Amino acid sequence: MVDMSQTVALLAPEIVLFVASMLVAVLGLSRSTGIRSLVPWVCVAALVGSILALDAVWTPERIQGARLLFPMLGKYGKALIALIGIGLVAVSAGSIDRRYEEAVARGRASFDALRVVRGEYYAFLLLSLTGAMLVMSAPDLIWLFLGLELVSLPTYIMVAVARTGRRSMEAAMKYFFLGALATAVTLYGFAMLYGATGTMQLIAMRDVLAEQAAGPGLSTTALLGTILTVLGLCFKLAAVPMHFYAPDVYEGAPLPVTAFLSFTPKIAGFSALITVLGAVGWSGHAMVDHDGVRIAYEGLPQPVTAVLWMVAALTMVLGNIGGILQTSLKRTLAYSSIANSGYMLVGVIVGPKGGIGAMYLFMLGYGVMTIATFGVLAALERKGEEVDSFESLAGLRAAHPGLAFLLTVSALSLLGVPPLFGALAKIVLVFVAFEGGQASLAAVLLLNTAIGAVYYLRFVGAAVVNPQNAKSQEVVAIPHWWPKTAAIVAGLGLIVLPAFLSRLVDASATTVDGYVDLGEAVASETER
Repeated sequence: MVDMSQTVALLAPEIVLFVASMLVAVLGLSRSTGIRSLVPWVCVAALVGSILALDAVWTPERIQGARLLFPMLGKYGKALIALIGIGLVAVSAGSIDRRYEEAVARGRASFDALRVVRGEYYAFLLLSLTGAMLVMSAPDLIWLFLGLELVSLPTYIMVAVARTGRRSMEAAMKYFFLGALATAVTLYGFAMLYGATGTMQLIAMRDVLAEQAAGPGLSTTALLGTILTVLGLCFKLAAVPMHFYAPDVYEGAPLPVTAFLSFTPKIAGFSALITVLGAVGWSGHAMVDHDGVRIAYEGLPQPVTAVLWMVAALTMVLGNIGGILQTSLKRTLAYSSIANSGYMLVGVIVGPKGGIGAMYLFMLGYGVMTIATFGVLAALERKGEEVDSFESLAGLRAAHPGLAFLLTVSALSLLGVPPLFGALAKIVLVFVAFEGGQASLAAVLLLNTAIGAVYYLRFVGAAVVNPQNAKSQEVVAIPHWWPKTAAIVAGLGLIVLPAFLSRLVDASATTVDGYVDLGEAVASETER
């Protein structure tokens, strides 16, 4: 049985963020400009506090009492969410309510609590991060579903509330309706898994599926439930076939929200996917050949592997080809996000023998690259509007050499140019794929890396090679230091982190510590 007291104790990081979300919602309504300006600082303090709380409560006794399928996933995953969350707060700090606050400070507008969205925005941001952390500690399907919904629901509002206009409203509606469809598909998959096993508890579900695998093999209901869950979670990953919303929503949403959508739903979706697949197991399955002979094999059930393989390959291909065809910076980065989801799915397919650790290592790199890229873009504006075209970046080196350098580092890291951290994380992923018997998928990854060079190098060319034009000469830096600071820290991180690669590889590998695969459960069942 799950010891709920131990499970609740492990939720200290989430409790810290939840309390902070209520606090910033209130502070954001204050008439005092000084108090309202404290909101980003409170968010950063809460995220740092969640990391300290995580280190204090994540003890072996509590982990054993909580009975989690991946006991150590939360310690690494929640710390990663909090660290990247700090960067996302910094990217947002210079943009939310900036025009309105400037008008109030200059006396051109009177304070109106109904027009201020800063408090609500950061409250929703913290709540979404809380949901992503909850996914890491899910002992059952109900908990997992509620965590995923807590990730998504605030983002629907963030897309619409942070900027007015038809495009923002349209993006919010597209995001919401496709999200509702994906939720229904995921929930139906959960229902089929429950029907196939008779339990919502993930460890108990793994044990039931182990009995099935030791006998005739997994039931059709279990396989269909797993496949539907995978397809539903593709929405969170921005992966095929649920990727259609990403370019429109990324373009229509405010820049800080686009940065948030690039990372938070993705890490929550991958963690949920790994948790469900962990119950199904990456080994110990069997199939019957044409002669009626029962054959055991390593890996996920073949139908699930086939679906994941196609999703990963199509996601990489469509993401990179789509990125080549774009002129909007945010749409280009949306397709980049899609392609990177395909890369990370390679690690999921390989499984706990190196693949999951490599995926989370890549997720760390992707989060840092996201902050660096969006931090640079958020630090710039043209005629009071966001910079969203390659033309606007032309000759950035002349007016803002530091930002041009950071954007170049980020783009080259996304492309995979050594010795930047993004390249090394991708190399680890490729090696793990070869060692895990996924050589063909590793080849697809390498091919798509070459295709992605076309649009990643456009960032470098625009910022460093191209001369200034009439449009780019109107681009100026915003008067807030938060986004630029985030870009500097993240950009330097991409340069410095390779020095700690071995430690980071070991740390990401701890995500599967304590996990008992279905193959081990089958062996134990057979011995009994």
